Amino acid sequence: MRRLHKIVLILVLSVSVMGLKSYANEPAKEGAAAEEVDVKGLILEHLADSYEWHITKVGETDIAVPLPVILHGSTGWHVFMSSAFHGGHEHEGFSIAHEGKYKGKIVEKDAAGNEVRPLDISITKNAASLMFSSALLILIIMFVTRSYKKGVFESKKGFVGFMEMFIMNINDDVIKPCIGKDYRKFAPYLLTVFFFIFLNNLMGLIPIFPGGANVTGNIAITFVLAMCTFVIVQIFGTKEYWKEVFWPDVPLWLKVPIPIMPAIELVGVFTKPFALMIRLFANILAGHSIVLGLTCLVFVTVKLGVTMNTSMSVVSVLFSVFINLVELLVAYIQAYVFTMLSAVFIGLARVEPHHSNKEHK
Repeated sequence: MRRLHKIVLILVLSVSVMGLKSYANEPAKEGAAAEEVDVKGLILEHLADSYEWHITKVGETDIAVPLPVILHGSTGWHVFMSSAFHGGHEHEGFSIAHEGKYKGKIVEKDAAGNEVRPLDISITKNAASLMFSSALLILIIMFVTRSYKKGVFESKKGFVGFMEMFIMNINDDVIKPCIGKDYRKFAPYLLTVFFFIFLNNLMGLIPIFPGGANVTGNIAITFVLAMCTFVIVQIFGTKEYWKEVFWPDVPLWLKVPIPIMPAIELVGVFTKPFALMIRLFANILAGHSIVLGLTCLVFVTVKLGVTMNTSMSVVSVLFSVFINLVELLVAYIQAYVFTMLSAVFIGLARVEPHHSNKEHK
């Protein structure tokens, strides 16, 4: 066990140092030590989505994986690779805006010379990472399923046993008690949500390709996940659930003539998925921001001298490693909390009718 702990610590330290090196390569320009470092811009740049998967920078050469750009503008459909924009070049009438409200997005010029957004369904970094992690998750589950079919489940060792621990933990300790007797109907969705979020959280902590994408820290992703739970809750909600929403068991004056409680209950229907969306988005985004902020200490303290810069660099690396270790725990906790709250909301929507007086006699 101690050996395993040492291996994990070495891996985390190595990943953190590699991440620090990859971040450090980007602002490395001539006279960079004398320039003011835009910490806010650097952090936002790394957190934002992009049309290429940047890996590192060697000297003045950016090493990145180009991604497909798919646009529909004033001249029809256009499909090309994002490498066409290298060096700030314009391609087929399109370019990436460097300032303004469309900064970082692909734009084209209209007849008046104004920048407008085309229909953009490009495969961005987050979208590519989403596809990669989804394919990886499918392969993992297929491998575990195949192993169970072969009878590997009898030994419960290795990776299959590790996955079984996670599956049984979520199924027996979260889904089953939160939903109740018909939990099996919703277990596939909730288990998928847990492993999807957990895997993407872990991939986001790896600063080198194919990791480093801010998938679960993107509000569009968390919005879709929250909406999936919202739709399931509304579709599978029982008559008693809807009765509690529109005609709750409270004193009549709270419902008529002013529907105070029904209005509150109806608002609660929409605040639940909103809480799911914001909770996951904010926690993951905050974790990435803290790591990047600590990394920026190396550049901010350059002007303070070699001694101060060296000491703060050491502090930056140590704290980055510590935060990465915390983020490993947060990656699991946020997936666990999202799944648990989704199960709770589904369970509340599956409420049974109250027993009549005859049943109590």
